[in-house]
Amino acid sequence: MVQRYGYDFRDYSMTSLKRRVHLAMQKEQGVHTISAYQDRILHDPEAMVRFLDVVSVDVTAMFREPAFYKAFRDKVVPALQELPLIRIWHAGCATGEEAYSMAIVLHEEGLLEKARLYATDINQHLLEQGKGRIFAIRQMKDYTANYQKAGGKSDFSNYYTAGHDEVILRASLGRNIVWAEHNLVSDSSFNEFHVVLCRNVMIYFNRKLQGRVHRLIYDSLPVGGVLGLGHGESLQLTPYESCYEVVDRTTKLFRKIR
Repeated sequence: MVQRYGYDFRDYSMTSLKRRVHLAMQKEQGVHTISAYQDRILHDPEAMVRFLDVVSVDVTAMFREPAFYKAFRDKVVPALQELPLIRIWHAGCATGEEAYSMAIVLHEEGLLEKARLYATDINQHLLEQGKGRIFAIRQMKDYTANYQKAGGKSDFSNYYTAGHDEVILRASLGRNIVWAEHNLVSDSSFNEFHVVLCRNVMIYFNRKLQGRVHRLIYDSLPVGGVLGLGHGESLQLTPYESCYEVVDRTTKLFRKIR
């Protein structure tokens, strides 16, 4: 699979990966063994696309873990206000709900026009969904509650137009988002960012791959840059623990100091 498509899953968490592989295999007609499934993927690029849709981490939501966004407003935004241009990287963005959430925060803080948000993922299909700005209307109740808990300063409904069973987010929220395919397993740093958010992604990697990603993020941040991790992730027991100071311990916000 690495030689055929360039995707390397060998350093993913085996427990999670096995579960997702079996789930993907069950969705393929006429495939009953791992070897048969492997053969299909290697000879059918569309099967690889379907496999990637299942194996890719796609759990996301608008203002997921609202306390994170509240802490970001209170403890990170003041420093961003001093910058002439803001670059924020959402690594492993899936369908982009958290990138759009950040766009809303920056808009409400008067920073969106001077910001560039880079939303990257291994899965091009998920990125295309994110670009479309279309989400299920049934999600809006939960998203509204998250937005309010995150310190939202408006009515969440101001940020989308509702149809029958879908909503489309305001075009202005996506104007400053750059969508790009990027593989944390194999790709290098591609810019210097004031903020890197890699939240609830590394929990699916083994320790070796987590170390690689931490190095990649470290190389992507200047001194003073901010790192945001997920609630199940940590800098502890990594070579970079002493390179950051805590901005907010509860929501896993850190600032690079060396």
